[in-house]
Amino acid sequence: MSTTPAPAAPAATLRHFLVDTDLTPAEQSEVLDLAQSMKAERFRHRPLAGPQTGIVFFDKTSTRTRVSFAAGIADLGGQPLIVNPGETQLGHKESIADTARVLSRMVSVIVWRTFAQSGLQEMAEHATVPVVNALSDDYHPCQLLADLLTVREHKGRTEGLVMAYLGDAANNMANSYLLAGVTAGMHVRIAGPAGYLPQAPVVAAAEARATETGGSVLVTTDAAQALDGADVVVTDTWISMGQEDEKEARQSLFRDYAVDAAAMGTAAPDAIFLHCLPAYRGFEVAAEVIDGPQSVVFDEAENRLHAQKALMAWLLYRSGLATAPDGAPGAAGVGPETTGR
Repeated sequence: MSTTPAPAAPAATLRHFLVDTDLTPAEQSEVLDLAQSMKAERFRHRPLAGPQTGIVFFDKTSTRTRVSFAAGIADLGGQPLIVNPGETQLGHKESIADTARVLSRMVSVIVWRTFAQSGLQEMAEHATVPVVNALSDDYHPCQLLADLLTVREHKGRTEGLVMAYLGDAANNMANSYLLAGVTAGMHVRIAGPAGYLPQAPVVAAAEARATETGGSVLVTTDAAQALDGADVVVTDTWISMGQEDEKEARQSLFRDYAVDAAAMGTAAPDAIFLHCLPAYRGFEVAAEVIDGPQSVVFDEAENRLHAQKALMAWLLYRSGLATAPDGAPGAAGVGPETTGR
């Protein structure tokens, strides 16, 4: 009998989700497959059974993000711990690095809705559990997973579809639509006024990813060019948190990028309309559009729950911190036995 020991299982790599391109095209598809499976069987996956704790920090107000992460952690068998601004020492009396080290000994996943992307990066550098960007000034990647899930449900695919985003295109939503959209193989068109378009590094990153997937990028000031034949039409509020005093000026600035019946008439006849909400009817979108038959915004809102559950489970599985049920989409062959933690 051989006495040669069996080779050790390779250590799993700790995974975080801080920006849309943290998932490869194949991995993004795995997460979306898992989300569709979880939506069909809501309580099959229990990677946080125990219950283990998932901590969710909010530096900004929230409705959908708060409820979907809290419900999602509970659905996964865990206990959500919601932390509001000013309730901890995070970033004030205690460094982000030290906070990450402490939390990693107490919780199984760290979710943070914050301002600076650099804070999330520092948290991930020092954490030994997955860190999730629930929104930053630069990106909103969890929203895009929900949006892509919604596109899949209503269009049957993402690859090759044209997605047009109109309005304030210098914000986190436009950045994530570019990056996540091309990762999903879509042709992403971004339209906004001069001075309110995505920054060059984000566009370059999207173009690089598009070469892998067959997607494409168009950034323009011409709303009609972006809308022409689009399969998916998207907009976002013109007045984000902290911009309330600019309301009149921004109304005038973005008026030509409002999504109304005429705009939808320029898109494909079977185009769907997305909005991450909250929406301001009569500003960035007409009531007849968001409340009309082409609108799928409430499916989109619900899908925050399913997409984020899938993301958290996938990160735990891929990090070797939980075992996936047999036959789970995209999660086979990973579990605690491979962890290096």
